[in-house]
Amino acid sequence: MQEIKVLGTGCAGCKALYATVEKAVADLGLNVNLVKEEDIMKIMAYNVMTLPALVIDEQVVAKGKLSYEQVKELLTK
Repeated sequence: MQEIKVLGTGCAGCKALYATVEKAVADLGLNVNLVKEEDIMKIMAYNVMTLPALVIDEQVVAKGKLSYEQVKELLTK
């Protein structure tokens, strides 16, 4: 099963990205494991300086604010 993580410390942008990913996953009918990672030590292990970040199967695919359309595009690659 594909794993999707939203890395973020709980800020408004991080919560917004999680909600956007959640909606895109539901709209696309994807069977994935969606994780909200808020542990700063685990986030630092991904070597990202910009949050929120989107991780698909342990690969950082995007950083910063993303639109719904951008998220859908990343999930269907």
